[in-house]
Amino acid sequence: MIFVTGGAGFIGANFVHSWLRRKDEPLLVLDALTYAGNPENLAELRGDSRLGFARVDICDRPAVQELLRRHRPRALVHFAAESHVDRSIDGPGEFIRTNVQGTFELLEAARAHLAGLEREQAGAFRFLHVSTDEVFGSLGPQDAPFRETTAYAPNSPYAASKAASDHLVRAWHHTYGLPVLTTNCSNNYGPYQFPEKLIPLMIHHALAGKPLPVYGDGSNVRDWLYVEDHCRAIELVLARGEPGRSYNVGGRNEVRNIDLVRRLCSLLDTLRPRADGASYAGQIAFVADRPGHDRRYAIDGSRIASELGWAPQVDFAAGLERTLRWYLEREDWVAHVLDGSYREASLP
Repeated sequence: MIFVTGGAGFIGANFVHSWLRRKDEPLLVLDALTYAGNPENLAELRGDSRLGFARVDICDRPAVQELLRRHRPRALVHFAAESHVDRSIDGPGEFIRTNVQGTFELLEAARAHLAGLEREQAGAFRFLHVSTDEVFGSLGPQDAPFRETTAYAPNSPYAASKAASDHLVRAWHHTYGLPVLTTNCSNNYGPYQFPEKLIPLMIHHALAGKPLPVYGDGSNVRDWLYVEDHCRAIELVLARGEPGRSYNVGGRNEVRNIDLVRRLCSLLDTLRPRADGASYAGQIAFVADRPGHDRRYAIDGSRIASELGWAPQVDFAAGLERTLRWYLEREDWVAHVLDGSYREASLP
């Protein structure tokens, strides 16, 4: 068995679906079901005997330790995090609590768990920490992409909290010998993403006839990674990664925000035309940039490619259309998130 923290969130839920499509090994999701934890993300898996669910806060170390004692997992995959930059600017406290304190409590729980395992089990145990490229700060137009050796330079409360958690994970390996792995990924997109994030936000606003808000001049560049590709990378790192090592996971796909929004509008013009025949691009509205907005992210994925043989498989055009179709076919999922009724959904 493995444990998956934050398994009802966007990337975590996609990982759970991906894992159970390909493997028979059971997993236990640990999720506090804060605002971005959605039980409906796992609804299709209800009744699957391989899936367990525990509603638990990762800051509650005794509760986590009890679950570790009871189930004795061979690995803990740590997705649980507050992740939206705008929210971190408005209220950084929750980001420090969950991303820094929560990771500390998990590391300590895992360390105690490891001490209680037999030698062979302890040697096989892994703690995989899922992080972000935002810890590296911002790149200029001609700068080389982020490598695992790039100096940390976080520019938002969110990025700073993730950087702190990365440093804790590294320290627990070097000080206590905890067999940790860290992945730093670029911007993910795909099914189950909370509608505050760029792609689902633009889809919802477009269909609702609202302005499509683009920060600044729209020239901020992101490296887009289809979430299913990211899940495959995490599986590989968990299976074959070297403890104490970090792995950058990128989509090899740098796109300006304004170009992404225009591509979404063009796809919507084809798949769900406006009643008046006009293009959704007419709804684009440039808004004041947010504080500390990083200009460009780009990932050098040479290490994970050369050491583990991973490369992204989903073409951006295909992934974007697949994502858009998913949201168009599941407007009830979006509606439940927007009206808050997803919080009453039954647990897996």
